[in-house]
Amino acid sequence: MFLYLEHDLLGISSVLLPYILLFLFGVSELSDAFDGYFARKYDQVTDLGKILDPMADSIYRISVFLTFTQPPINLPLLLVFIFLYRDSVISTLRTICALRGFALAARATGKIKAIIQAGSLFTILLLMIPLSIGAVSIELVRGVGIGIVTIAAIYALYSGIDYIYANREFVARLLTKPEP
Repeated sequence: MFLYLEHDLLGISSVLLPYILLFLFGVSELSDAFDGYFARKYDQVTDLGKILDPMADSIYRISVFLTFTQPPINLPLLLVFIFLYRDSVISTLRTICALRGFALAARATGKIKAIIQAGSLFTILLLMIPLSIGAVSIELVRGVGIGIVTIAAIYALYSGIDYIYANREFVARLLTKPEP
């Protein structure tokens, strides 16, 4: 985020910036994938990890989307709020249920949501390369960015609804079960 916002201050040219951001994004996404793979492979999956890992992923991606609300991308803040509210509701629900002794299962739609979000961020970063050398207009990059992030936001809403619906029995227990 800091590099995107303050690259001039750090002496990083607009031409070099997308490559650095793509590298950092790739490292982040790969480390998350490897973390999950090794946790499952070596049977190191914990209940706390089931809560914190998706929360950390959400915070990371939402932070990147928030950064892209600034120039040159200028995503509408409303789209980022959709991600923020969806993930806050699901994380809160999962945490409260875990504290009350029942775990909410992950859904494939949540994984797909994360992939779509990562893909939209990756696409925006890729588009910054031709933008940085003047090969495409800022209007094109903003339009494509807003379009793909809108699709990601719509899917995020769908996945949130799917998650709550699939876990409706637990949600009902949460709403009716008195605090111990």
